[in-house]
Amino acid sequence: MRHVYWIGGGSGAGKSTVARRLAERHGWRLYATDDVMADHARRTTPGEAPFLHAFMAMDMDERWVERSPETMLETFHWFRGEAFGLILQDLALLPCRTPVVVEGFRLLPHLVKPLLTGPGQAVWLLPTPEFRQAALRSRATPEGRFTRKTRDPERAEHNLAVRDALFTERLREETGRLGLPVVTVDGTMTEDELVERVAEVFRLRDGTGPGPRSGSGPGKDGASQPS
Repeated sequence: MRHVYWIGGGSGAGKSTVARRLAERHGWRLYATDDVMADHARRTTPGEAPFLHAFMAMDMDERWVERSPETMLETFHWFRGEAFGLILQDLALLPCRTPVVVEGFRLLPHLVKPLLTGPGQAVWLLPTPEFRQAALRSRATPEGRFTRKTRDPERAEHNLAVRDALFTERLREETGRLGLPVVTVDGTMTEDELVERVAEVFRLRDGTGPGPRSGSGPGKDGASQPS
């Protein structure tokens, strides 16, 4: 996995945008974990992914209205790392001559860290709750929100927002404990500036390509210092 770059983090932080722009700039392959969730769900069994299959058996109210945000956090299959091995299987099938940038909230720090061959291969984008809500509101019309399929969309939205805030805080704690780079996304940076900050973490030279990965230092951003 020496040729793989990882961009994890909370929902609404700009992971997809940053990964797409870096892939376009450097001629890398883009692998979006959101795009393969349905395929990965089909490729698992209840024994391999019990939380995933329990979630699939629930109706919309059971998923988003009737459970507490804390329960939603602890039982959400992707947050438990289920089917992460299928991401690795997919990546193993890609040619290793071309770098790959992988993005998505499924990239849990404790699962990614053993795959890193040196500093500058991974970063987690952590949105503030205010930024995440603003980003999600700008992406879709209210009519397009899946929470409208529940009997209580307002409660479902609240539960989802709290769950995702808790998940982001969990990511912050885990990246700090493991000494992995993070960038806090709070709206004070432009999109261009966020892309450049991630490029700095990845040690890309003057926007032209990967920089050296040798050495044991954490690099400019600091291994566990939020930006």
